[in-house]
Amino acid sequence: MQQKWYQTTEIEVDSLGQNLHFYMETIEVSRLSALAFYAAGEERYKGERFYWQNREKTMTLVGLGHAHTIQNNAKNERFDEVEAEWKHLTKNCVKGQAELQPILFGGFTFDPRNNVAGEWTGFPEAYFALATYQLVLRDDKAYVSIHLITKEKQAEGQFEALRKERDHLIHAAQVKEVKTYSKPEMTSYFEPYKEPYLASIDQVTALIKAKQADKVVIARSLALQFKEQVASPQILSQIIHEQPESYLFGLERDELLFFGASPERLVKVENGHAYSSCVAGSIKRGKTADEDDNYGQSLLNDPKNGGEHQYVVDMIADIFRNNCINVKIPDGPRLLKIRDIQHLYTPVEGQLNKGATILQLTKYLHPTPALGGVPRQEAMAAIRKYEPMNRGLYAAPIGWLDAEGNGEFAVAIRSAALIKDKAYLYAGGGIVADSEPQSEYDETLVKFRPMLRALGGQLHE
Repeated sequence: MQQKWYQTTEIEVDSLGQNLHFYMETIEVSRLSALAFYAAGEERYKGERFYWQNREKTMTLVGLGHAHTIQNNAKNERFDEVEAEWKHLTKNCVKGQAELQPILFGGFTFDPRNNVAGEWTGFPEAYFALATYQLVLRDDKAYVSIHLITKEKQAEGQFEALRKERDHLIHAAQVKEVKTYSKPEMTSYFEPYKEPYLASIDQVTALIKAKQADKVVIARSLALQFKEQVASPQILSQIIHEQPESYLFGLERDELLFFGASPERLVKVENGHAYSSCVAGSIKRGKTADEDDNYGQSLLNDPKNGGEHQYVVDMIADIFRNNCINVKIPDGPRLLKIRDIQHLYTPVEGQLNKGATILQLTKYLHPTPALGGVPRQEAMAAIRKYEPMNRGLYAAPIGWLDAEGNGEFAVAIRSAALIKDKAYLYAGGGIVADSEPQSEYDETLVKFRPMLRALGGQLHE
């Protein structure tokens, strides 16, 4: 451990009517495996961990334990309430040093008005955590922070105990042999709501033909049963290995692990500059390079997919123009190729206006037409009426922000929820006037593939 910083900050949280003291210490350590650090918390912190790696692989974030959680069921105000509490908590933090930044990680559910019972019952509409132990791998350096938020002014003894545990966790991650995880053994699967899903495609196309919406995204789930309980590190190891070109994430809450490998950035803010990705329209990968190129060219020239993509570009561009200056948008889409699928992709960027923030952009951008539909209100009404499941965090924003307003949120697609010995996979597609139930169903099978493979599952197609 070469360098050490120490910072203490006293915070007043008016809503609780008390002074809270925020103690933080960050050390730089020899580079270690993020997954091994995550796994080191299996016994003590299972149910209170998170994992994140950006698509470029320039930042990896792991959290063990909860120094503080921010959660609410505030419907449309949930973004504002998270932002207000986080700003209050970190208003006195040291600015200008990235390695000293406390990081808040979590997500917002897709639709706070969805109360369908199932695996997401009881999950908050906004759920974020500041980790007790925060690992950040960035620029080939590793930093481990301790966060302690307490009413106690004299917390030396408590903090010293945290230091000792931190050193044990680092030692375990550095010294123990990196575990090789096998894939879980799936015993069966079923398709909840398959018939209602197929029926919903006809119902939604009729709605669109009646000019009550232009596009509606309808999703479905796939349920897997395993021979035995599946551990979080076991699953994360599989997606880290298999989906290196995607955003990788895992968020635990009690018995539930929500994880995925998403190709799609919702928004990133770095030093006041905002970035987003328009990802909509998809086709499978080819078995050869020539076949792959032919599929890609057909996607670029396909009017249905091109129209779906343009809805997303128009909507994100409007939000950026309202919140940013110097907005840049390419003339047309390019191809984004990941292991199982290729997408139409258009990047958007701009300089944030004064007062614009990452959480405000997240609030305005969610759901994009790629996950909700067009127009937004009509599409959401159709989803509530015809989609028989609760998406939970699927297709919703998941990511992080620091005390300076930097951060990044991905769209949580190619994702699944793991609960003990069961998993629920999610996939959907954009329905337009000429959509056909069987082809939409087949598209979801392609989109299930990344998580299905990570979970060791196979479908009998």
